[in-house]
Amino acid sequence: MNVRFGASLLSWIPPRWTPEGGLYAIEQTAQAGFDLLEILLPVSMEFNSEEVKKQLRSNRLEAVCSLNLPSNCHIPFYPKQATFLMKQALEKTAALEVDLLCGVLHSGIGVFSGNVLTPEEENIICEVWAEVANYAQTLGITIAIEPINRYESYVCTSAAETLALINRVNMPNLALHLDTFHMNIEESNFYDPVIAAGTQLKHVHMTESDRGMLGEGNVHWDDLFRSLVAINFKGNLVLENFSSQIPGMATAVSLWRSSKYNAQELATKSLAFMQNMAAKYPS
Repeated sequence: MNVRFGASLLSWIPPRWTPEGGLYAIEQTAQAGFDLLEILLPVSMEFNSEEVKKQLRSNRLEAVCSLNLPSNCHIPFYPKQATFLMKQALEKTAALEVDLLCGVLHSGIGVFSGNVLTPEEENIICEVWAEVANYAQTLGITIAIEPINRYESYVCTSAAETLALINRVNMPNLALHLDTFHMNIEESNFYDPVIAAGTQLKHVHMTESDRGMLGEGNVHWDDLFRSLVAINFKGNLVLENFSSQIPGMATAVSLWRSSKYNAQELATKSLAFMQNMAAKYPS
């Protein structure tokens, strides 16, 4: 399977970017043997792309960028603000010489209208995505949209919903980003959504049903890897599990029970699990 194995920034530090924390995450990702780091960009955009680019190169590490829209950039409510922030994120991504921006780029996490997504809201989302994807195309960047579960959003909660909007926009650089934690809640299985996405799937967050060690929860990993082989997946498989032993992580991502593993154990053993599964299902 021709994929890159990565780790999320959140595998090492809480979702609060600092230059010191970023360097630590880069060094830990490289030492653990990953190919790339997914850098969750700060909403403030206080991020020195040139410095980080040098740090990545010195650690022989590739990168992708991600962004999760804050509540004041919930697209159905604040389309102009969301467009502005996403374009800023694209500029930071381009400065890093990275060609993928992924993440929750449809809504503010935890923002609800009290109703189901309306046709008017769908139109607003598609208009924003079209403008942002067009800008991304001038920078040589693909945007991959991540559906999240119903308890965190009402906008894009499944692969099918997200693909329907992506296909409406009909831009070649607008793609899908799946996450096995959210799939475990919202999808009926781990095979069909991947098959339906096909070449539109560019990025997968690899995370267990309890955000712990891969292979120790309820995710049907065999079905996922069978589907990845079936579509000849060539994207990124990026670890996104969390350890409560990282200061500040428990409140940041709702880890209300103490983790069995520290960050290093989660990363190295989960990477070995992913590599073994990829070897089990060669393309």
